[in-house]
Amino acid sequence: MGRVVLIGAGPGAEDLITVRGLKLLMQADCVFYDALVSPSLLSEAHPDAKLVAVGKRCGKKSTAQHFINKQLVEAADQFKLVVRLKGGDPMVFGRADEEITALKTAGHTVEVVPGVTAALAAASSLQASLTLRGIARSVTFTTPSVGADEVPSTELFTGTENDTVAVYMGLRQAGPWAAALLEKGRNANTPVILCESVSLPSEKFTPLNLGKLPLFSAEQLTDGPCLILIGQALAKACLQLRAQSADDIPLLPPVQAA
Repeated sequence: MGRVVLIGAGPGAEDLITVRGLKLLMQADCVFYDALVSPSLLSEAHPDAKLVAVGKRCGKKSTAQHFINKQLVEAADQFKLVVRLKGGDPMVFGRADEEITALKTAGHTVEVVPGVTAALAAASSLQASLTLRGIARSVTFTTPSVGADEVPSTELFTGTENDTVAVYMGLRQAGPWAAALLEKGRNANTPVILCESVSLPSEKFTPLNLGKLPLFSAEQLTDGPCLILIGQALAKACLQLRAQSADDIPLLPPVQAA
C-alpha cells in the first residue's frame, strides 16, 4: 500500500515550500498538483515522477474533487510515495479532509506537511502584523465561497470591530458579504487591502475601505488569486499604499496601540 503526503506548496513563490515538503517532493513517484503551484517548483520533482495536474481555481473550470479523490487512491495502489501538492496550506480551504478520508477509507497511510497560507504571506509582504497589541487580538480566516450544490453565503465572521479578517476566494461575491458586514455594524472606514498574486513578482496590493469594497470591480485586477484583508491592524499599511497611489480613497488614520 502506498504512502500519500499532502504538502503545502505555499502561496506561489517556489522557495516558500518547507524543507520537509521539498525533500518529499523530490522523492515522490507521483505528484498531483494544483493550478497555482509554480512550474519551477514542479521541476524539483524526481525526473521519473508522474506529474498529474488537478487544477483547482475559484471560478475556473477544474477537476471535480471526487475524481481527485479517486485518482489519489488509485495512485496509492500503484506507487510507493504519492505527493498531493496544494497551494497555500492543505488544511486551510484546501479540502484536505475529503482527500484524507478517501485515502484512509481505502487503507492508505496519509501524512500532511504544512505550508504558508496566503494571509500570512500577504502580511509579510506588507510588513503589517495581522495582530497588534491593544488593537487586534484575533485573526479570522473565512470565505463566502461554497460548493456548486450549496446555497451562496454572505455570512462572514465579524469578530470585534478591530479584529482582523482574512477573506479567501471572496472578491466576486464582495458586494453582498461586504454589505452584510456593514449592516452588522462594521465601520465603513475599516481598512481593507486587496492582495493579489501574493509572494510572486507580480504581487499587487490595493488599499480600500469596507464602504468602497462593494463598488470595486474584479475586472480591475489581473487573473491572479486575490485575498482580502480587513481590519484596523492594516491602517498603517493602507496609508502607505495610498501614498503610492493616485486613487482618492478615504481611510482611517493608523490606530495607536495601547
